[in-house]
Amino acid sequence: MPARRKAKSVSRRKFLRGGALAGGAAAATVAFPQVSRAETTTLKMQTSWGPNEIFQEFAQQYVERVEKMSGGRLKFDLLSVGAVVKYSQVQDACHKGSLDASHTVAAYWFGKNRAASLFGTGPVFGADAGQTLAWIHYGGGKELYRELIQDILKLNLVGFFAFPMPTQPLGWFNEPVTSLEDLQGVKYRTVGLATNIMQGIGLKVVAKGGNEIFEAMETGVIDAFEYNNPTADRQFNAHDLAKHYMLGSYHQPAEFIEIIFNKDKFESLPAEQQAICEYAAEAASTANYGLAMDRYSQDLQWLMKDGEVNVHRTPDDVMQAQLNSWDVVLKKYGKDPFFKKVVDSQKAWAERVGFYSLTNTADYKLAYKHYFPEKKIAF
Repeated sequence: MPARRKAKSVSRRKFLRGGALAGGAAAATVAFPQVSRAETTTLKMQTSWGPNEIFQEFAQQYVERVEKMSGGRLKFDLLSVGAVVKYSQVQDACHKGSLDASHTVAAYWFGKNRAASLFGTGPVFGADAGQTLAWIHYGGGKELYRELIQDILKLNLVGFFAFPMPTQPLGWFNEPVTSLEDLQGVKYRTVGLATNIMQGIGLKVVAKGGNEIFEAMETGVIDAFEYNNPTADRQFNAHDLAKHYMLGSYHQPAEFIEIIFNKDKFESLPAEQQAICEYAAEAASTANYGLAMDRYSQDLQWLMKDGEVNVHRTPDDVMQAQLNSWDVVLKKYGKDPFFKKVVDSQKAWAERVGFYSLTNTADYKLAYKHYFPEKKIAF
């Protein structure tokens, strides 16, 4: 072989060999993408719910999404209420670090600051729960929540919100509520700012945890109660305590799940895991709502048929009285500058968003009656 041809052949072989190596490296890059090398972390999370409650299922949906999004590098030891502390003590436990996280509601710690109740059991200005959750994300709510938690209360916490809960029923009564007069002097269980609202319309309010309702009804400490929804109510056998279920109320029309973390623990996580914890709340929100629509509607039908419960729509004069009571409560607590700032923010948001929604939303009641004319309904 002439020297020139030999040189060209060697050069070509070197080129092909180099190209093959480069191609192999590229293929390896494609086949084996970079994976976070963060060590697996397990967080201790206690909820405010019993092990068999639907709210514990909501918590499980959140945990599953975090674990899957993190590729199993972030896990939770999910505990039910009482495993470490009582339902109302989870915030303190997270603050101190005896818990890493909790799945709860803000109404359970409104005793620290009345404004806490505005993040779940506040007034309704014409925006529903989904639209109010949008206020948290886009109307300044999460910034105000951070200000309350970290600047005012000095708590070592960060928190996120999920699941715009459907309107909570007025509750369970031994006799149907036909007018506002029927509520006068009735001993009634609720929590949060709703205690003030219901006192304002004539009820004698007794604050009790959800796990205390059954005994309180049986012993006569309370005459009537609300908890949250048809599924949760069925699960603790509310239908064995009373047979009249009043649906519709302004006492807790827009509550959410609050997911909190010890701030030091949260900030010790890699940035991508912090983001997963935050945005998994949004993913769980959709999952929670879907599960709620399925189960709540099924359990309401069960309560009516198998539980022999009489379902009624809360009278208009009761709801109007609730709005009037909200006016008094907002004026009273509005003397606190931060409370007023949160209310003003929510009201401005509801004025704009509520106008759009109420002007544009189709009449679903008309459609329901059109397609199910034979259905006996309470509205």
